[in-house]
Amino acid sequence: MSSPKGRVLVIAGSDSGGGAGIQADIKTVTALGGYAMTAITAVTVQNTLGVSGVHAVPTDIVRAQIDAVMGDLGADAWKLGMLGSAAHVRAVLEAWDAVGGGVPVVLDPVMIAKGGASLLADDAVEVIRDQLVPIAAIVTPNAPEAEALTGVEVRELDGQINAAEILVEQLGAYAALVKGGHIEGDIIRDVLLTREGYRVFESPRINTKATHGTGCTLASAIAAHMSQGVAIEAAVEKARAYVMEAIRHAPGFGQGHQPLGHNWPCKSSL
Repeated sequence: MSSPKGRVLVIAGSDSGGGAGIQADIKTVTALGGYAMTAITAVTVQNTLGVSGVHAVPTDIVRAQIDAVMGDLGADAWKLGMLGSAAHVRAVLEAWDAVGGGVPVVLDPVMIAKGGASLLADDAVEVIRDQLVPIAAIVTPNAPEAEALTGVEVRELDGQINAAEILVEQLGAYAALVKGGHIEGDIIRDVLLTREGYRVFESPRINTKATHGTGCTLASAIAAHMSQGVAIEAAVEKARAYVMEAIRHAPGFGQGHQPLGHNWPCKSSL
C-alpha cells in the first residue's frame, strides 16, 4: 500500500455482550487509531455466561455490506472473524476476489466461543483451510483451531511450530500466529512464522476471568496496525502488548468470561 490510511473492514459476527466479535473489533481498531467498518455475518445472543442463540445474516446481505464499504470508503486491511458456514466463507472469498483490491487479510478462524458454543459449521473448516488460508497475510488460530486446520496435535511449543509450518508452507498463508493461550503453563507462548522465519513471543499468564474476546481483539489489533503501514512482526508485537494491557484494565463486568478493557489507551492519555 502506498499510503495506508488505517481503514479496517471487519467481517464477523455480532456479540450482544460487547466483549467479542464486531463490538470488540470496533473498540480495538478505534483505540489504536484506525477506522473500523463492518460486514456482519451473524447476530449472536450472548453474554459473559455463554452463547444462547446464533442467527445468520443471509449471504447476499453480507456481500452487499462488503460491496457498499469497498465501493465508497475502501479499506487498508480486512479482518475476518466468525463466518459461520461454508456459504458465508465462499461469499467472502468471492467478494475479496471482486472488490478486495489485494488488501492484506487478517484471518481469525473463529470456531468455538469462549463458553464452548460452536460458531463454525463442520463443512466450513475445509473451505477456510483450502481457500481462505491461502489469501491470508496472517492467520491467527488458537491451539484447537490450529489442530482443526492442520490435523496435527498442538499441545506444546513443538506442536505450535509444526502447525505454523503447515499453515504457511503447505496451506499457503503468508504468515501464521499459532497462539498458546489454551496450552497449560505459567508462560504463554505464541509462535509467529512468516516466509522469512519464525519468532516465539512469551508472556506470563495472567490469572483472570477477563479472557472473553481475546482472540478477536488480538486479530483486530494486528489488522489495525497493518492498516496503518506497520509490518507483520511489529504489528503482532504491538497487538500482543495491547491485549495484555486490555486484560489488566478489564472492567470486571459479568459473571462468566469477562470482557477486556479495550479503551485503556484512551484512558491513559487523559
